[in-house]
Amino acid sequence: MRWIDSHCHLDAPEFDADRDAVVQRARAAGVTQQVLPAVMVGNFETVRALAHQHGLAYALGIHPLCVDAADDGDLARLRAALAQHIGDPRLVAVGEIGLDHFVPGLDQARGEHFFAEQLKLAREFGLPVIVHVRRSADSLLKHLRRVEVRGIAHAFNGSAQQAEVFVELGFKLGFGGAMTFDRALQIRRLAQTLPAGCLVLETDSPDIPPHWLYRTAEERAAGATSRNEPAELARIAEVLAGLRGMPLHEVSQLTRDNTHAALPRLAALADWPAG
Repeated sequence: MRWIDSHCHLDAPEFDADRDAVVQRARAAGVTQQVLPAVMVGNFETVRALAHQHGLAYALGIHPLCVDAADDGDLARLRAALAQHIGDPRLVAVGEIGLDHFVPGLDQARGEHFFAEQLKLAREFGLPVIVHVRRSADSLLKHLRRVEVRGIAHAFNGSAQQAEVFVELGFKLGFGGAMTFDRALQIRRLAQTLPAGCLVLETDSPDIPPHWLYRTAEERAAGATSRNEPAELARIAEVLAGLRGMPLHEVSQLTRDNTHAALPRLAALADWPAG
């Protein structure tokens, strides 16, 4: 079976010591493709280089948690990077972009401005978007109704009603490590009951570890690690298969087809070697 990790920050410093081994473990687990979203102008070239080195895909965008530190010219730099690399088949989306209403102290007006402008860039270049949705689904949907783009709502944890609107607007919904916790009742209910055609899998590595990697604050203080990595996607997929009562091979085909539908350029990458 083959899997696509639709959201992985392979460039994160947590992988500096063993990045090549992380990719090798993922492939050994059947994770044949990963999408590496940028989070700021400063890592655009890093994710692009990693995608080419390892035969993966990437997205370019400015993360909502990075907006307050972004230079006012960064939107112009993003547009220039998209224009420069739009012919690169490994560039599959604008992302990670979005809104975050969970972290206190963010300039929400600035965040909405950056999100709206990046949606316009996605439409200009004909690319889907990978959106960060943390306690911000209604605000995101307000913008998405104004700009005709599609893509993936990463790490979805909204309501069933919000999920329905995202799906109506042409979005797929990302599920990963949070779904593996028994106490995550709402996320598990959504994974179980949403239309099968809207589900994609992700790890958000090195973040959002599944329950078998989770460590308490005390354990982390003692040196234990809860680092997530793409190889965990196969086991995360087993949880989704169990919730939906589906054979694992059907979940593999379904989620790959859904990810290709959300990120159409991804489907052609099997024909493009690394380099």
